[in-house]
Amino acid sequence: MSKSRSRRDVNMRRHLAYIAARLMAEDGVADYGAAKWKAARQAGIADGNLLPDNQEIEAALREYQGLYQKDDQPGHLRRLREIAVKVMRDFEDFRPVLVGSVLSGTAGQFSDVDLQLFTDDPKALTLFLLNRRYRFEESSRRVRRGEQLDQVPRIRLEVEGVPVSLTVLDRDDERVSLRSRADPEVLQRARLEQVEALLGR
Repeated sequence: MSKSRSRRDVNMRRHLAYIAARLMAEDGVADYGAAKWKAARQAGIADGNLLPDNQEIEAALREYQGLYQKDDQPGHLRRLREIAVKVMRDFEDFRPVLVGSVLSGTAGQFSDVDLQLFTDDPKALTLFLLNRRYRFEESSRRVRRGEQLDQVPRIRLEVEGVPVSLTVLDRDDERVSLRSRADPEVLQRARLEQVEALLGR
């Protein structure tokens, strides 16, 4: 591959990352995968090798928010973290951790609060929800465990008008590192006290 071709590819990846970031920030596309493929369609790109990875999109999203949403995004993020703290306190028996954009700081007006719960008794969680009179929807999602993808329960609810997603995992899954392997300084999950610290509490 020539240097000019390589530089062109790098520039295209950056361009697609920026389009994907705009789709997430302005149009509410929540998933990195969906955003990158939609960006590729908009740009008329069919080569999957030119698609940016999640880290490139996240970097572009931070840049976009810093340029175009610097007045509003911090307020949205703080409110979502406050909702996360409220829900984590309520679900403390299920050892909740915060994940996703509300933790990483890229959440905006369209973002969900994304929590993981850990229990070996999902029925106890269902009873808890019913006893607390939560209105909720049950579904499932795929999560990676080692080399395989498994289906696990997911519960969706709304707290003070904010959508909250609860991914229900086994207690064994709790042993997975809370920090990114690529960058040990980056938290992949945060316990209640860590989220409170983000809020300055």
